[in-house]
Amino acid sequence: MKTTFLGIGIGPIQTGIFLRGAFSGGFDRLVIADVDPALIHSIRANNGTIQLSVASNSAIASETISGIEIYNPSVPADLEKLIQAAAQADEIATALPSIASFKHLGWMKAGFEKSPDRRRFVYTAENHNHAAEELEKIIGSFEQTHYLNTVIGKMSCVLPADECRRRSIPPLAPGADRGHLVEVFNKILIQFCAGITERRVAGLFDKPDLFPFEEAKLYGHNAVHFWLGLQAQQKGAQFMHEIAGNAELIRRARQAFIEESGAALCQKWTGVDELFTATGFAVYADDLLIRMVNPFLTDRVDRVCRDLERKLGWDDRIIGTMRLCLSQSITPEIFAASAAQISAELFGTSLQQIQAELQTLWGKWDDEAAHIWMLLEKHFMKTV
Repeated sequence: MKTTFLGIGIGPIQTGIFLRGAFSGGFDRLVIADVDPALIHSIRANNGTIQLSVASNSAIASETISGIEIYNPSVPADLEKLIQAAAQADEIATALPSIASFKHLGWMKAGFEKSPDRRRFVYTAENHNHAAEELEKIIGSFEQTHYLNTVIGKMSCVLPADECRRRSIPPLAPGADRGHLVEVFNKILIQFCAGITERRVAGLFDKPDLFPFEEAKLYGHNAVHFWLGLQAQQKGAQFMHEIAGNAELIRRARQAFIEESGAALCQKWTGVDELFTATGFAVYADDLLIRMVNPFLTDRVDRVCRDLERKLGWDDRIIGTMRLCLSQSITPEIFAASAAQISAELFGTSLQQIQAELQTLWGKWDDEAAHIWMLLEKHFMKTV
């Protein structure tokens, strides 16, 4: 029986994780759905072959993925092929800008309805804790169709064509207006379900409960990456690797990682996994601190520091990390200093104004919010 992989969206998460893993897994068909006519044309003109750039800490290697069929669901003839591919697919990965894009996947529902009893694993990679559940609401439930959440700790970026030329990095295909650069790290966590050990996409690791690992990603990986980005920005750096040689800054980042967010995560999730032990979390933190300043990724500081207001949200990487720490009786002084810094940048020098803006942003002002504000106040004299 022929095996089919279907990828929806062709960004670097799709190409660098799922399509790459499906190619390694030996699927008979690799089918991609996307809506960019120019990119589709360039891949078809290259006989369904793309080049992916993979960065280690010492070099960038180029990998070839061939045998790709790519179709545009807005083109009627292509749409029929995608419906058939959805009906026949064994493993599917959605890697779209957000879960809001799920509303455009009616064709996938039509495909599933053609073969309702087929077993399918559907990986959702939209950086949303409940993307799988949201997709199931749109597509519908089928007894043998498993919608699975993911935790993706892999860094990647899209390089414009001029940047590809400047760095001698191949575009996705000749004539394409972009290239994809991903890091070599490839341990992607997925939700467990019946039969999942029979999956063919390589590089996926199933866990019975993803939630602890989602918190480790947001309040560990993402929080410290953002903290480092803020410090790099203050020092006028354009790229994250420019701070790699700043031993004191890396030491402080590690302290925040291990003693604040890490200590809280290990305390909250003790016994769940080796990650949530002092030794396991130290290995996790040290590996990430090297990866965050990888010179071959050329991670832009302004990308890491974008959307300050969102990242200061109640459940996001700075305030959310502080709340996690406080829930475990750990005082997050390093993260509090950053929260004060961001608040001053966003809302000015008046403490009354800052407090009012935070109350609006958080949508509440209860005892927990007041406790966080008390920690921030200590740092405002240095910041405002």
